Amino acid sequence: MRLVYLGTPQMAVPPLEALVEAGHDVALVVTNPDRRRGRGGTLSPSPVKAAAERLGIPVGHAVDDVLAVHAEHPVDLGVVVAYGRLIKPHVLAELDFVNLHFSLLPRWRGAAPVERALLAGDEVTGVCLMQLEEGLDTGGVYDRVEVPIGPDTTADDLRHELVAVGTRLLVDRLAVGLGEPEPQQGETTYAAKIDPSELRIDWSSSAEQIHRLIRLGGAWTTFRGGRIKIHAAELVDGKIVPTVVQPEGKPRMDADAWRNGARPAEGEWFE
Repeated sequence: MRLVYLGTPQMAVPPLEALVEAGHDVALVVTNPDRRRGRGGTLSPSPVKAAAERLGIPVGHAVDDVLAVHAEHPVDLGVVVAYGRLIKPHVLAELDFVNLHFSLLPRWRGAAPVERALLAGDEVTGVCLMQLEEGLDTGGVYDRVEVPIGPDTTADDLRHELVAVGTRLLVDRLAVGLGEPEPQQGETTYAAKIDPSELRIDWSSSAEQIHRLIRLGGAWTTFRGGRIKIHAAELVDGKIVPTVVQPEGKPRMDADAWRNGARPAEGEWFE
C-alpha cells in the first residue's frame, strides 16, 4: 500500500520500520518540528524524523503536507502512531486514517493512556487499531489486543510491550485488509497528560499507589529539604522500600549506598 505516516516519539519508530520492511510504500512522514535539546540548545529531530531520514523517506512538519503528496499521487491510507496533534477535518475528508492507540478503547482516550492505566491500577490494558475521526479517539475499532499489567510492571516495560504488540497488529491487519470497524463499547475514561506536580510522592497515599507512581517514572520527594528521585522500589509487607534513588545533582545510586552516606536518624523519612 502507498501510505503516509504521522508520528513523533521513539515508540512510533518500530511501527514505521515494520511497515517499510513489510514492503509498504511510505510516501511521506509527518512529525513535530525539530526541538532544542540539551544544555547546548542544539536543534534535534524527533525520533521518527531521524528514522525516516535513515530510511530515505521524505519528511514534513505540517498535516497539510499530506494533501500535497496525495494530490500528486493518490495515497491509500494514513497511519497515525503517537503523533501528538489532532488531524484537521479537511485532511480527514480527503484520506482515510487509522490510529494505533495504546489502550483498550473507550477506556483511556487521550494523551497519556499508558501512564493512566498504570496509575489507576488496571490489571490489563492493550492496543487498538482504530478508525481516525474528528473526535478524540472516538472512531470505530478494527482490532484490539490485550496486554496484562503485572504488579511490578513499569511504564517503560509496558510501552515496550504495547509497541511490539501494536506493531504486529498493524502490519498483520494491513496484510489481510482492515474490514469494517466496530463501534466502541463500554465506559469512557480520559487520559489527561501527566502534570509534573503529580510526580511528587504523597506519603499519605497507600503504599500500592506510591508504588505505581514510582513505576511510572520520574517520581520524587524531598529529604532534609533537598529533592530526591526514587527510580525503583519494592513493596515489602505493605511498605515502600526504595531500591534505586537519585539525590539532586548526583547520579542514580543503590538506595543502600545512599542510606550509608545520608545516615538517616531513627524514624527519619522522606518529606
